[in-house]
Amino acid sequence: MPASPDSFTEYLRQTHLVTWQNATNNRFTDELVSDSIDPKVYARYLTLDYAFIDGLVATFGHAVAVAPGMPAKARFSGFLAMLTSEENDYFLRTFKAFGLPAPNFENPVLHPVVDDFNALMAQQRAAGSYLDVLAVLVSVEWVYLQWATDAVESGARAPERFYISEWISLHADPAFADFVNWMRSELDREAAQADDCARAQAEAAFVRALELEIYFFAAPYEDC
Repeated sequence: MPASPDSFTEYLRQTHLVTWQNATNNRFTDELVSDSIDPKVYARYLTLDYAFIDGLVATFGHAVAVAPGMPAKARFSGFLAMLTSEENDYFLRTFKAFGLPAPNFENPVLHPVVDDFNALMAQQRAAGSYLDVLAVLVSVEWVYLQWATDAVESGARAPERFYISEWISLHADPAFADFVNWMRSELDREAAQADDCARAQAEAAFVRALELEIYFFAAPYEDC
């Protein structure tokens, strides 16, 4: 995933490299790739992630609203359609495989990391600008692209459990990579046009999302 050294997104990654590495390479991702993760841990993760999806969908919907021009709106709309169809189907199939009911959005799973993520995304939506919403969306999606791509490029054997192999392939997919890198280019452009205060706010949101990803990957081990 090449990037110009002077791009804002590359600046963010390099400036906060330790946080980035902890978000993209940790116990959860290691056990996922090696197919050694405890099913109870993965089920707990899936439950938390499905609760998180509601806020993520709302934030991508906001991106559709504030994106400058129809081409950008169309790209966000396409990804939003995937989240609410193919990815949602993955969750439902995997919950069924575990013999678990899917969480109900009207009665969601409660956990501090989900609450904190929802608060961050709501804060960015309320801030209103395209730069604000990109800062958090790029952070969360780029993390997934990075660890999944690393898994595929490592040459590790594909996990036998369908719900693990599909989760990796979904986030190492070339179409997903293209979308994430397009969002990065959008963030780079918006940051280049913004003032120092707006860039600092975007940086803080990006880093906060990385910190929450680290917490999110650790959370499934709490009750297992």
